Amino acid sequence: MTDSAKAHAPILAAGGIVLRGTTRPRFAIVRMRREKAWVLPKGKLMPREHPRDAARREVLEETGHEVSVHKFLGSMAYPALGRIKIVQFWLMRASSLPERELSNDVKAVKWLPLKQAIETLSRPHEKVFLTHVGPIALGEIKKSEKKKTRSAKKRRSAGTPATPHVIAMDYEKARPSAFAKALGKWFGRTAHTGLRKAG
Repeated sequence: MTDSAKAHAPILAAGGIVLRGTTRPRFAIVRMRREKAWVLPKGKLMPREHPRDAARREVLEETGHEVSVHKFLGSMAYPALGRIKIVQFWLMRASSLPERELSNDVKAVKWLPLKQAIETLSRPHEKVFLTHVGPIALGEIKKSEKKKTRSAKKRRSAGTPATPHVIAMDYEKARPSAFAKALGKWFGRTAHTGLRKAG
């Protein structure tokens, strides 16, 4: 690539719309030390680096959290340093605790509800982008939680039935009363009937 082509080539970057928590998910935004701006976590691609890998690396560096990368959410393009910068974003889920220190160019991380995250962002194009993709990200989180709940219910209903009530006694210290014996027999019959029906 000639110097002239390099000067006009777009700057390629990648980042994450990073959420933490399930019942009330929070979005990560980071404060850059030099510009003092609140931004979405992102950064430039290294030579021959896949955008998805770059997005994960940059998010770890800027938030300190390991993430799982999910659905591609879209791209954002804007002028930067006399060129066009194109940033691709993925939906990410953060680990509950930070794994490492923040990179030197990041001063702080905030985890905020969607509306507050949009209001706090410093750059208008990022506000617009998060306004559009934030609800999609929340919808994906809800969908994945419903799938987990459904599959957990299926696992519980499949295979061996759940164990019914169990009465445990220390026969050395206490002689079971007639009531405890009768209750134990009743539980035994109930469990046996449940197993026959399941089989």
